[in-house]
Amino acid sequence: MTRRAPWAATGRSLVLVVLWVPCALLTVAALVGLALVVVGAGLPVVAAVLPGVERMARVHRRRAEAALGRAVPLVALRPPDASGPGRLGQVEEDARRMTEEALGRPLGAGEARALTGAEPFRRGWQRLQDVDAWRLLGWLAFAATGGALLSACVVLLAPAAVGALVLAVVLPLAAGLPWGWAAVLAVAGLLGGWAWWRHGDALGRLRAAADAALLAPGRQARLEQRVQDLAASRSQTVDHAAAELRRIERDLHDGAQARLVSLGLTLGMVAELVESDPAAARELLDEARSTTGAALRDLRELVQGIHPPVLADRGLSGAVEALALDLAVPVAVGDRLPGRPPAPIESAVYFAVAESLANVVKHASAARVWVRLDAGASSLRVDVGDDGVGGADPARGSGLRGVGARLSAFDGTMVVDSPPGGPTLITLEVPCAWSSPKTSPS
Repeated sequence: MTRRAPWAATGRSLVLVVLWVPCALLTVAALVGLALVVVGAGLPVVAAVLPGVERMARVHRRRAEAALGRAVPLVALRPPDASGPGRLGQVEEDARRMTEEALGRPLGAGEARALTGAEPFRRGWQRLQDVDAWRLLGWLAFAATGGALLSACVVLLAPAAVGALVLAVVLPLAAGLPWGWAAVLAVAGLLGGWAWWRHGDALGRLRAAADAALLAPGRQARLEQRVQDLAASRSQTVDHAAAELRRIERDLHDGAQARLVSLGLTLGMVAELVESDPAAARELLDEARSTTGAALRDLRELVQGIHPPVLADRGLSGAVEALALDLAVPVAVGDRLPGRPPAPIESAVYFAVAESLANVVKHASAARVWVRLDAGASSLRVDVGDDGVGGADPARGSGLRGVGARLSAFDGTMVVDSPPGGPTLITLEVPCAWSSPKTSPS
């Protein structure tokens, strides 16, 4: 862990110390609600307190992200009706049915809940059955006790050190304190200042790491999110495959097919003129030859769009270098790959890099571009950077969204860091098993 100056950590810790007040109030309310659950009266209290705990957790999550420099996943409460009606819901249903029989007319759900008054109790009971709600309550207990103490240590170390040094000078002169005790105060002040400067940031990040660990979703929530991500990725992959098929069909119909039809007509005219007008037949043959070359170029470009031959022959690094040579902007390519990734991943990453470089040329106004290919223990990472105008946002452009969708089919991620004014850095990372040593490109 790189040591940083403690100024930012002290500021964040001061905010967390101030937030201790609402955390303490929420803790008291949660304890009262849980204590009264045994008689039923605490269920509405629990239902009312937990959304406030979740909002407070979001505020602390932002502080933790600023301290750790990474995204912090946050546990979330499920919708009130996600876990089903439960026993209290059944009581409500029975009361509604009995009321309808007595009145001789059906009641709406809102009327029945107003009649029985069971909704707050049902919602509180559902919250108590939610594992993620207990995770939030556990984090709240930490935030109101040990977490607050850690933040207070970061905030108070520097003032305490300054105060000790001031007292070491003032008390002997003003109150006649023995100089031996003054020396003790001075040493304590110096140690406190050293501890704040040396370990203040580490203490702040320790608090942030504890918040991140306690606020992380549980196993069930992670599995549910994983299912949602896979469903979204599958939908994007199916849509992308359908779009690619339509593109190939359109290119064949408008390109090579049209030229081949024209070639057939030209050859038919040659057959009619070969005896009566040999000179015109030769001109038509020359035209047919040029049409054949154009059809071959169209087919070659179509194949290039499906799977570039240079990618199959030279691998990912060679294909990216070939891309770089075709750009009008100077591109530096760095390669530290230990081998060739599996063909589907290699193809997906190649097209992702090609789209990223195309975006640089169209929008970045860059004078210099760099591409770094690197490998982790089980991942392939590509950094595409430029010194252009910045401001790239995947939410505002279909190109970068398409890059992310292409990689998501392989559990890959795309992170865009592009402040206004630049520079821009696009990081592409895909899980990848490396099984073969690197070979020289053919």
